[in-house]
Amino acid sequence: MSDSTGESTSDGQAFRALVIDKNDAEGKTTQTAGLRMVDNSFLMPGDVTIDVLYSSLNYKDALAVTGRPGVARVWPLIAGIDVVGRVESSADDRWTRGDMVILNGSGLGESHHGGFAERARVSGRALVPLPSEMTGEQAAAIGTAGFTAMLAVLALERGGVTPGTGDVLVTGAAGGVGSVAVALLSRLGYRVVASTGRGDELGEYLRALGASELIDRTHLGEPGKPLQGQRWAGAIDSVGSVTLANILAQTVYGGVVASCGLAQASDLPATVMPFILRAVSLVGINSVEAAPALRAEAWLRLSTDLDLDLLATMMTGIIPLEAVLEAADRILAGESHGRAVVDIRG
Repeated sequence: MSDSTGESTSDGQAFRALVIDKNDAEGKTTQTAGLRMVDNSFLMPGDVTIDVLYSSLNYKDALAVTGRPGVARVWPLIAGIDVVGRVESSADDRWTRGDMVILNGSGLGESHHGGFAERARVSGRALVPLPSEMTGEQAAAIGTAGFTAMLAVLALERGGVTPGTGDVLVTGAAGGVGSVAVALLSRLGYRVVASTGRGDELGEYLRALGASELIDRTHLGEPGKPLQGQRWAGAIDSVGSVTLANILAQTVYGGVVASCGLAQASDLPATVMPFILRAVSLVGINSVEAAPALRAEAWLRLSTDLDLDLLATMMTGIIPLEAVLEAADRILAGESHGRAVVDIRG
């Protein structure tokens, strides 16, 4: 456990974990999640054991703990794709007891026990040190969503999209990835256009993050022509399907689109015309399997390029571990925005 200062007092005894189980009954398979007590023997192999202090609640986590298929791949499984905590023990020479570390993706909450528990055992290879400029709470607020947003910004930069090349579109702008992407791009000097279905409700929030213009998601959500008027120098899309096809059709010559989600659907009803006639690049963003060097680069950039004071406005709240299931329902119902931090020991 931990005291009020966050110092580790782990004694190796049982600890709390939010566990997903698979149930087969009467020819029907279901998934259920619940808080239970487990011990170290429940953990999976790894060379670093972490006292988990914070995690965050992402859309993928919400799907997993509410029984939706497609996220959890092994059972029983501790949910949670983010870990922020203190190293308890390490067989990896890169980490020593007491180090504050971050882990995003890398199979957590999918094929490996994740961050919704008071202890985690993981591979030291994917860990990143907590930047000195950040608190653990701030790192959790950024989480996989912010990490993904930073990977997408890096992809735009590598493709030659600069603040002077034109407007950059962010879809799903009020979500976790979108909120951080808007804030990052704006601070870097880009003119950001935010696409959302909640403009009346969250327009002020998005403008405060740095959006210069808002458009309703319906403008992109219906089928359109293979090539349309050129508008976007770059885009970060978490929606997919028809929306992504329209974005590609509206991207300027040589523009770059970073794809990191499928909130609308996983299909892509597009043609090759934007690619071969306008030299548009479509870049996939995979935060789960990002290489260690890329992880380190992304978190270094987050520590310098993200306004941490502004980050506080993205936080929808800090919730205890036992409140995750209720909060997950709100996320899937579209009743939340920004980032939800889970205080594992709160």
